[in-house]
Amino acid sequence: MIHSSPAARLRRAALAGALCAGLAVFGTGCTGEDPDKGTNGVGKLSAEQIEDKARAAAEAADSVRLSGTVVSGGKSFTLDMRLKSDGGSGEVKSKDNTFQLLRLGEELYLKADAAFWGQSEAAGKLGDKFVKVPEGDPSYKQLRGFTDMDVLLDGLLGLHGKLAKGSYTTVGHTKSVMVTADKGAGGRLTVSLEGTPYPLRMERAGGAGTVELADWGTRFQIEAPPEDQTVDYGSQLPNTRGTGTGTSSGSGSGSGQGSDPSQG
Repeated sequence: MIHSSPAARLRRAALAGALCAGLAVFGTGCTGEDPDKGTNGVGKLSAEQIEDKARAAAEAADSVRLSGTVVSGGKSFTLDMRLKSDGGSGEVKSKDNTFQLLRLGEELYLKADAAFWGQSEAAGKLGDKFVKVPEGDPSYKQLRGFTDMDVLLDGLLGLHGKLAKGSYTTVGHTKSVMVTADKGAGGRLTVSLEGTPYPLRMERAGGAGTVELADWGTRFQIEAPPEDQTVDYGSQLPNTRGTGTGTSSGSGSGSGQGSDPSQG
């Protein structure tokens, strides 16, 4: 029988410990514990299947909270929106402005301070009021896009390039798995491994912003603003040229609508 010296046994133990630690980094270990135990099993799928599952979950959901930064057409928007199938509400920030949007069905309201409305004669009357955005105004489509759950998700949840399954991670306290496109250059999508495989974070291709998605399926109410806080300015909004909002001019000639935040 060959007897190992105490020093040799210590070296073997140290090597075994290092090996187990190394394996743990890749989601397995010397204990044989299944890294997918207690998850929804999505992590076992291919990258393409994970993306499909996440998109299907998003399309089936009736509400979500979307927050983060979106860069589009050279403009950066910071969003914090609660969205559902028939409307949405929240805040949008750009380099020049901060404003709130509220949409109930097709009725869209914009609220901002007087400075937002520039030098228009109506600025004093519209500041800090919910101003109804006419459907015929050139800015209506763009502003509505910020409140449209389907439009935003369809435009933001896009990966471009060859997909690969990344490592397990967490978003908040939720265990998740990442899918990368073109080694990350085409975007990174992080998908929940707990319950429904909802998208939790989207890092857009080309550094076009990162958004987080939470409160999937959480019910909330959207109510029209009180009448004493609402202004119906008419068929077109006043000119806000120079403030970077992209709303129309009072004369009816568009002042250059901003980029659709869901595109890029």
